Amino acid sequence: MRMGLTRGVLVPVVFRIVQVVLLPPAVLGYLLWVVRLLLHTRRTGVSATVLASVYTRWMQHRLGTRPDGPCDRLMAVLPNVSPWGLRLATNPTLVAHRLTGYVPRIYRYPYPGVPPIHHQPAARTTFFDQALAPRLGDQVVVLGAGLDTRGYLRPMRCFEIDTPRSQAFKREALRRAGVDTAGVVFVPADFEKDDWLERLVEAGFDPGRPSFFLWESVTMYLDRQAVEKTLRGIAGLGGTVAFDYFSSAALEDGALIMRYARTAVRIVGEPFTFGIDTTPPARTRAAAFLESCGLTLVEHRAFGRESARRAVPAAFVIARSSSGRSR
Repeated sequence: MRMGLTRGVLVPVVFRIVQVVLLPPAVLGYLLWVVRLLLHTRRTGVSATVLASVYTRWMQHRLGTRPDGPCDRLMAVLPNVSPWGLRLATNPTLVAHRLTGYVPRIYRYPYPGVPPIHHQPAARTTFFDQALAPRLGDQVVVLGAGLDTRGYLRPMRCFEIDTPRSQAFKREALRRAGVDTAGVVFVPADFEKDDWLERLVEAGFDPGRPSFFLWESVTMYLDRQAVEKTLRGIAGLGGTVAFDYFSSAALEDGALIMRYARTAVRIVGEPFTFGIDTTPPARTRAAAFLESCGLTLVEHRAFGRESARRAVPAAFVIARSSSGRSR
């Protein structure tokens, strides 16, 4: 018992020591990563924020907490990723893991307690996987798909909607990575400019069949009109949707993590523009917002502890159509 307790204490300590030792070259790697990303975005106009989700899924794959071969192969060929930058920046965590077997808490969601806001980018992968799992028999629509790879991991009828430029970038990367895309239908559309639902139906989507919409890390980059219009469209189809959101207060939050996030997305020209009021209780506020869009709240998971004086900065949501058509 004592030996097990000692090991349980020592392993994380050794893990952190290895990370600290390898930190200096990791800083150089991070700079290489950022420079390559910014240069590619400036030259091509391809979204830079699409790397946020694929990076965490790649790390989960490497750490053994979420196998994702297509993601691993995709990361190896992305033209906006510096191979040396990626290797140097991730070495502290990956080498420490190989030496100790320890996995940082950020990559182990869900866990007891309320996750902090800086765990949101990694935790959302698990949340959306869990939301999708019981709906694999439905028509699955990935809204603002970015570099999502769920449609290549398991058999399902999957539609991916994204801007034409981002979608062309992804399809070329998938081709270079040798990833089979036969089960996915690509639908080019811009939520703020196009009738995405009309294009979805034209691509073979059946409005009469059960449908599940996965909307990961997108709402915060759109204007309110686009978010509400999209949610009303899903409600009109009788669909179910899972999405994440920031609070409206978080868009101006003075906390270091949020200041850094806002600065980063502003530099790449993709600022945060949408949030939901999370004045306590956040669940009630989110339910009211969804009701105004014709949806009923099914699940709400907050990030950060809520109190009478403290609002949560972000949350995950699952909602279904209030029309009675959702199945």
